[in-house]
Amino acid sequence: MGANTRLVRNGRRRAVTRRPLHRGHFGFLRAIIQGLHARPMWERYLADEGEIEADAELLAVRTDGDNDGADAGARAFAAHPKVRRVTAWLRSELEAAALRASRPSIARRIKLDPKDFRKIGAPGAALPSLEEFAAEAGLDGFSEAEQLAAYQEKYGDTLKRESRRARLMKRQLDAIDWLEERYVQPVAPGDACRAWLTAPITDRLEAAGIVTLGDLLDRINGLGSGWTRSVRAIGAGKARMIESFLQAHADTLGQSIGGHVEVPRRQRYQHELAGVTARSTSLVPLEKLSVPAALDGREGLYRLPQARCLISAHNDYEAVLSWLRAKNGLPPEKVLRLREQRRDVGSVPGPYDWLHYLSHTQRAYRKEAERFLLWAILERRKPLSSMNTDDCIAYREFLGAPPSHWCAPRSRERWSPLWRPFEGPLEPRAQAFAITVLKNLYRYLNEKSYLAGNPWSGIQAPRSSKPSLDTGRSFTVAQWAFVCERLDQLPDNSVSQRLQVALPLLYATGLRLSELVSATTDDLEWLSLPGADGDEPQEGWWLSVVGKRHKRRRVPVPDDVMARLARYLEARGLGKDAVTQPSIALLGHAADQATQAPWAKRDLAGPEAPVAATTLYRQVKRFFQACAAELRTTNARDADRLAAASTHWMRHTHISHALAAGVPLQVAQQNAGHDSLDTTTVYVTTEDALRSEAMRKFFSRSRA
Repeated sequence: MGANTRLVRNGRRRAVTRRPLHRGHFGFLRAIIQGLHARPMWERYLADEGEIEADAELLAVRTDGDNDGADAGARAFAAHPKVRRVTAWLRSELEAAALRASRPSIARRIKLDPKDFRKIGAPGAALPSLEEFAAEAGLDGFSEAEQLAAYQEKYGDTLKRESRRARLMKRQLDAIDWLEERYVQPVAPGDACRAWLTAPITDRLEAAGIVTLGDLLDRINGLGSGWTRSVRAIGAGKARMIESFLQAHADTLGQSIGGHVEVPRRQRYQHELAGVTARSTSLVPLEKLSVPAALDGREGLYRLPQARCLISAHNDYEAVLSWLRAKNGLPPEKVLRLREQRRDVGSVPGPYDWLHYLSHTQRAYRKEAERFLLWAILERRKPLSSMNTDDCIAYREFLGAPPSHWCAPRSRERWSPLWRPFEGPLEPRAQAFAITVLKNLYRYLNEKSYLAGNPWSGIQAPRSSKPSLDTGRSFTVAQWAFVCERLDQLPDNSVSQRLQVALPLLYATGLRLSELVSATTDDLEWLSLPGADGDEPQEGWWLSVVGKRHKRRRVPVPDDVMARLARYLEARGLGKDAVTQPSIALLGHAADQATQAPWAKRDLAGPEAPVAATTLYRQVKRFFQACAAELRTTNARDADRLAAASTHWMRHTHISHALAAGVPLQVAQQNAGHDSLDTTTVYVTTEDALRSEAMRKFFSRSRA
């Protein structure tokens, strides 16, 4: 079957499809007709056809540096079966197109093989120039007309054949030009990969969920140079071929592979990442959303007159930003520190630059408003200021089952074209939070006289069958002892050392993940506190952290954990007294990456820089899963708990173990940063343990 058809067997599509022709096909055929070297022309125009394997003949002539060797290499490459097959396919496609257009003369010209009409010309050595002929024949003193007459007399027949060959070549090239104007098809992002790439490659891409060229570009731009890891049997060579094809057609695709793709994540500049995803009316983050004028809310059904509005927002997008900015943001010193850490060479911050420096509360609220705004525009085709109660009820149902194209893993960052507003269906508790946030948004817009009503008023959130706080997400004393035992057996490298500090620190302090990765040596303080009733003073290390709602609290750190931390900081190359040095992150990057993973791209962040929260989260999850796998054969129930554990389990474990050991309730509340004792009281399991023990005794007596 020819290269222009695809027949998919074994239960897949069986339709025969004809591949379209792009400008690269015509360019390659022109080059072959003109006798240009086929290898560079193939690499330039036909990267989508795949690489040419180097057979013995090609390898034999590749090292030959003279002209004869180069010509032999060109002939060997042009004679390669794949090159011959593709060239024959192109000619047959163009011949058929000419016949469909009722142009048989053009079809005949296309059908001519370039090798056939090259025989019309003189084989062997090329004709000499007029000057060379005159010098060789001793005609230097003759006129140019006499020289030309002598030249014609000697080479007349050869010149006629060369002239005929040139005319035939020109006619064939003209025929290709005529057909290109009528039959070339631009490569578009909505085209299926199967239309342009070879069947084996497209089968693998489709199996990985990559159907169109737009999907392919998004995957490459979103994941970087490692985009092939999720695609079976696509190695570096095939990846380069695919990327070359996309770059060759960037003008018609409307987008190209960004320069950030080959740059390690922590070396990327923010202004480069900001340009990866263009502003559009699609599933993009809030800062990239372009709202059409008909849906921006200027003429919303429930808008109040602008003269009465207490905010300067003229449309729904600006109103949402006004509400978001009214929430408690980061303190100025934190914003300044984040600005210094961002790799942004932009000279002047834009009007929405503050969206890069949001507090945890603002990020959580932005997520819910962003989802609802996207749903209103893309699914409901209505402005936010025209939503009624029926729309809100429909959105509540949508939260429980968002379509798959609205979902993506949490790891897809906001600059990535792979970002989506959901990870999957929301649990009832998450749905309730979303509704609470949207009620707050509309209440704000009502109070500012932007809207006349609140469509969310009276809508009830779904009820959850789970308790509001799952204190079961903690380890028993035996499970924690098993974790500590495995923790001490980890190999000696910087990643393990970081984990050997992080888990004991989380257990001893009850910190949240975000609080821990933000902590630096500036937050450590040695305190000597006077003892009660004349007792000895209490001395030790304390760690200050900023928790929810920017509340600062201090928690004591045990001496053994501080000793681990000091050894870890020294192993990072920061010195023995690094604990007392300023602005060093307690948990940093892998310091021995070059030794442990020489194949990986280097992360050039300094030893004092903090590890990303997502990196530590994934490392802890992998460690707990490894512990679970080891425990599976002896204790499946404990293994299931370890497999489900995450960093937040350490916070629950800290509080539960502290209360069980007799730590006063108020102390546990202060360490955890709870607003209310009621929250901390949920962790008190002593009474439940006593009840369980009493009933076990009763059951044993009743059986006796």
